[in-house]
Amino acid sequence: MRVNRVMMAMGLLAAAVLMSGCASDLQQENDLLTEEVQGLRAQLTERNAALDAANRELREQDMTVAELRRQIDDLEGAAAAPAGRQTGFEGIEGVQGRMGAGQVTAIVEGDVLFDSGKTALKAAAQQSLNAIATVLNSTYAGRPVRVTGHTDTDPIVKSGFKSNYHLGFERAYAVREYLISRGVSATRLSLASFGPDRALSTKAQSRRVEIVVALN
Repeated sequence: MRVNRVMMAMGLLAAAVLMSGCASDLQQENDLLTEEVQGLRAQLTERNAALDAANRELREQDMTVAELRRQIDDLEGAAAAPAGRQTGFEGIEGVQGRMGAGQVTAIVEGDVLFDSGKTALKAAAQQSLNAIATVLNSTYAGRPVRVTGHTDTDPIVKSGFKSNYHLGFERAYAVREYLISRGVSATRLSLASFGPDRALSTKAQSRRVEIVVALN
């Protein structure tokens, strides 16, 4: 009997030692997994930071390209236009007229037309659009017109639009509908939205609607 008890005690002791060893192994394995997860999280944080930096650089490059395109258009327009020729949009509040190769553009400041994130025209915008409609129906009567919406590069957060492209289109559409109400034929008018793709040097400049008249 005594021998049996001794054997049983030794067996229990061996089992305890084995369980202790297993627990130690599990703890060590858990520590290694925790360390690996922390390392992966650190790598993910670094890669996200690098991605954000790359995206910022890309947006800056896009803005630079857009500004260079604008300057090229200005130079081409100056070369193509007769000396002293004006666009007809000079003197209209919030509007910049620009001559380009085979086209004339009225660039209307977005902040003149709309409140932030909105597509309803401001009452004050009507005076500028009335003047633009007059020029379209006189100086450029019968010419095809494209109304394009542009936004800044900030992502949509609160306005409820799916993207900046949707916001740009709705703003262009609002301008088109108003021009139609002022006698510009709907058959002359087309729509486009570039969203943030042709951002300019500042957010305020980027938020705009361009009314492009084809001359050829």
